[in-house]
Amino acid sequence: MANSLNKVMLIGHLGDEVKMHYFEGGNCIGRFPVATNETYSNRQTGEKVTTTEWHNVVVRNKLAELCEKFLSKGDRVYVEGKIKTRQWEQEGVKRYTTEIHAVDMTFLTTKKDLSNPAAASPHESQTDTTPGISAVNDTADDLPF
Repeated sequence: MANSLNKVMLIGHLGDEVKMHYFEGGNCIGRFPVATNETYSNRQTGEKVTTTEWHNVVVRNKLAELCEKFLSKGDRVYVEGKIKTRQWEQEGVKRYTTEIHAVDMTFLTTKKDLSNPAAASPHESQTDTTPGISAVNDTADDLPF
């Protein structure tokens, strides 16, 4: 058994389009921000307060290509991956960023699906089901006919 675990699960909305970078040898990487919201009631005033947390998501190769093809700003996604921190130096100053390196995603709603409901698109990148999320491509045997 492992001594530690690095796992992230997010459900949120894309804050921008997928930005792609292609490398020699055919590999590629995609980056996009995902916003998650938390709503609570202020104890003193009783009003509802919503806070937004932004997450930088990184996808690679085939998953990146699928994200570029089917996702756009505002789409709702389920992301599963790992937290990674990287650093670089810019003008003598060390910079840091924390990213979510996605290993699995489910496209929950996409604007492309809403604008063309007859179009079939893959909603699962690597697996047919994700724990806690019902898969769109899931075929159940409990049909009433």
